[in-house]
Amino acid sequence: MAVFLDRLGRSAFRRRWRVVLMWVVALVAAGTASALAPAVPDGSYSMPGTESQRAFDLIEQRFPGASVGGSAEGASAKIVFVAPDGQQVTDPQNRSVVDEVVGRVGTVDQVVRAADPFQAGTVSEDGSTAYASVTFEVKAKDVGDAAKQDLEKAVEEGRDAGLTVEVGGSVLASQPSGGVTELVGVVVAAVVLLVTFGSLAAAGLPLLTALIGVGIGTATILALSSALGLSSATSTLALMLGLAVGIDYAMFIVSRYREECARGRAPQDAAGVAVGTAGSSVVFAGLTVVIGLAGLSVVGIPTLTQMGLAAAGTVALSVLVAVTLIPAMLGIFPRAVLARSVRRAARAGARPAAGGDKPNLGSRWARLVVRRPRAVLLVAVAALGVIALPAAKLHLGTAGDESKPTSTTERRAYDDLAKGFGPGFNGPLTIVVDAGSAKDPKAAVAATARQIGATEGVVSVSAASFNTAGDTAIFTATPATAPTDERTVELIHTLRGDRPAIEKATDATFMVSGSTAGNIDSDQKVQGALVPYLGLVVGLAFLLLLIVFRSVLVPLKAALGFLLSVLAALGAVVAVFQWGWLAGLLGVDQTGPIMNTMPIVMVGIVFGLAMDYEVFLVTRIREAHLQGERPGQAIVSGFRHSARVVVAAAVIMISVFSGFIGVGETLIKMIGFGMAVAVLFDAFFVRLTIVPAVLALLGERAWTMPRRLERIVPHVDVEGHALTRDAATTAVTTDAAATDGATDGAATDGAATDGAARRDLPVRDLPVRQ
Repeated sequence: MAVFLDRLGRSAFRRRWRVVLMWVVALVAAGTASALAPAVPDGSYSMPGTESQRAFDLIEQRFPGASVGGSAEGASAKIVFVAPDGQQVTDPQNRSVVDEVVGRVGTVDQVVRAADPFQAGTVSEDGSTAYASVTFEVKAKDVGDAAKQDLEKAVEEGRDAGLTVEVGGSVLASQPSGGVTELVGVVVAAVVLLVTFGSLAAAGLPLLTALIGVGIGTATILALSSALGLSSATSTLALMLGLAVGIDYAMFIVSRYREECARGRAPQDAAGVAVGTAGSSVVFAGLTVVIGLAGLSVVGIPTLTQMGLAAAGTVALSVLVAVTLIPAMLGIFPRAVLARSVRRAARAGARPAAGGDKPNLGSRWARLVVRRPRAVLLVAVAALGVIALPAAKLHLGTAGDESKPTSTTERRAYDDLAKGFGPGFNGPLTIVVDAGSAKDPKAAVAATARQIGATEGVVSVSAASFNTAGDTAIFTATPATAPTDERTVELIHTLRGDRPAIEKATDATFMVSGSTAGNIDSDQKVQGALVPYLGLVVGLAFLLLLIVFRSVLVPLKAALGFLLSVLAALGAVVAVFQWGWLAGLLGVDQTGPIMNTMPIVMVGIVFGLAMDYEVFLVTRIREAHLQGERPGQAIVSGFRHSARVVVAAAVIMISVFSGFIGVGETLIKMIGFGMAVAVLFDAFFVRLTIVPAVLALLGERAWTMPRRLERIVPHVDVEGHALTRDAATTAVTTDAAATDGATDGAATDGAATDGAARRDLPVRDLPVRQ
């Protein structure tokens, strides 16, 4: 592996302009294809294998052109009216205001119908609250700004007249702003890279190549979105991860190139060694990320499968960019990316100092850990264990308007409806009755409705609506509790458990569906898939790391450390967003269940990033050990060369993810916070603390494996041991040839220009362009 990548890096360095042109053409082609492709379709969320999904499928089959709760195509909204304290909306003055607002909304462009609440019977029993259902002829995203402004003006007139008027639904919902958080992350990354490398060229190169890789990946996804039915969330995840790993991978290759140049290697040789060593780590780290993301397909949720595979493709593209475009760019700027001390030494005619062997903060920290491994390990594990405790109380759910800030009109509309009509009003259950086998379908549906209405926890059932054939009906059952309440979950299980008895009495079968039931089914499916998913990705990564490090204990340590950091991150998320700890500091207005897909997506992403740090860090430790250093000294050497770059990569990731915490949307806050703390725990607690402590305790045992495995596990030279061996052999051969005479010495001098001897020449004596 190392030899092949070394040759690839040298080839890209020599043919730098061809390689750059190839990637630029790929970027232009992908961008053109995305610009000409049809618009991205609306995201469709399906949950195969669940009762709620089967009910939705039956509705689509038996009620063509319709949907549950409204038009199949048009957007809908609810205008909620609340009378002042001590008054009712049915009072003549208040009723007049409601009629005026509803009448004006009915004339708004793109509005098909605005139902009068007094005629539709949508007034609360106490008369304090009423709502008007508004139907649009277009989807929510296609509602024009003029229509929204007219709707807002009508609402404001109602408020000016003394009523509390709010709008629920997606028509006026504030959309999360895109692009700003990514820009903040790029700016922070640039600052961290500049501090780490001390060179504008070295800091800009990882950003440039990462953006090229992300640009090609996301443009390709956008170009294929219409044909493959990909949602906009797919490209968002690919953008976030592609930018993250693209910067990480480029950082490690550039850092190794600078290190090899500081040792006196020629630029082309340094580029080859950097790609052969750090590039090998990049390849295997990328494979672990791809495993974690592609593994999302085992969950059985099409949306997650699409997101995982698309992001995995973008990560694979980032790996190709790192091992080809990075050495090509180094060929264009061979000296500009070097440290100032190396450039000054070259200008002064001195040999570059091997500054990479001087003690630094990373090596000092490693020495401290190696001296006190048990104490350090105990403190780190105990700290993460305590933080992980709240994860035992994890409650998954699918949050809606109730999780939005109270500053939004949709959240206030939700609260007003819950207060006026009961907490279960915002989450009615859709009951789909298939009465095709009954002698009297209408009687069977009526009997089913009575039985369900008599169930404890159901406050009311609506009138049934039949399809054209008269064999299928839909009605709603309103729970007494809120959609995210545990008692609502129990009610759904009770209704489904009572189904055999009701079917026997009515000769008709029914299914419980609707958004509330669908969310609960989704929660349970994701929760059930979490453990198998963890087992799959951790098991495959264990096998991969077994091949990389030729050790059983190192992969086992990596997997257990990852699980510990993920559990700690989930514990922190539960403590903040479910229990409300530090909620005010983070701007969380409402605590509640954790978004059901968030933990499993976080596991996939953090798994990949954690294995990145593991491979990069431990590879340098094993490389030092293979070169003859004792286990403890190898840990110090590995940290001297890689800890600073790992810290920089982690800080960049934490900054990128933390940018989402400042967004007003609670769900986005949750994702940003979860990812940020997960990277924080894994990078600083696990990889930089627990890993060296465990390796110090294991000693030589860390790098051994049973003889049977030794014989069957393939050899992949990730550390570049073959490159070091070949360089040493070449050096001996060159020295021997140099003693044969002046004639042979002249030949040797000529060969040294292109051979291994060039690696010992000062940087200033080397040609810049080759």
